[in-house]
Amino acid sequence: MAESLFPGDAPVSLEEARSWLRLGAGADDAVIERLIDAATNICEAYIGGRLIVRGAEDIWPIGDAPVRLRARPVVAVDAVTLLADGGGETALEADDYRVTIAADGYARLAIIARGEAQQVRVAYRAGMANEARGVPEAIRQGIVRMTQHLHEARDGAGTAPPAVIAALWQPWRRLTLGSGQ
Repeated sequence: MAESLFPGDAPVSLEEARSWLRLGAGADDAVIERLIDAATNICEAYIGGRLIVRGAEDIWPIGDAPVRLRARPVVAVDAVTLLADGGGETALEADDYRVTIAADGYARLAIIARGEAQQVRVAYRAGMANEARGVPEAIRQGIVRMTQHLHEARDGAGTAPPAVIAALWQPWRRLTLGSGQ
């Protein structure tokens, strides 16, 4: 069985989804759990950010300009490591780099002294809530409704998701142009 991407609880519990789908206990639980994960992944892709805080790691070539970390909203940078071509690694101290986190949750990282390193590995955490209860109710309701849509479409019914789902998620949506480096 695949491991969930979400630490602790997913933003929507199995019981909530089962109740919304009007299914009894034990009925297709494994399928519903996977549909909840899929609906949550769809939500995160749509809004352009993580719901529950979890770790991330990016590796970037070092250039003159700061790099933008991929996941958002960034809540903390845990480690920055320079990577040399020969395989050597150098962990940087907090004074050796600068992190700027913008209001939209994107973070930019600038290396002050790169030495001979060609790449940088950044370990960080990103997400809007520390636990499922912290995820806004409109987002959770959209996940429940997307779970319902996926459940109903599992037999090949190719209908589009209801527009209400996008309406529930729209206030948290962030769009970007290009790679964001």
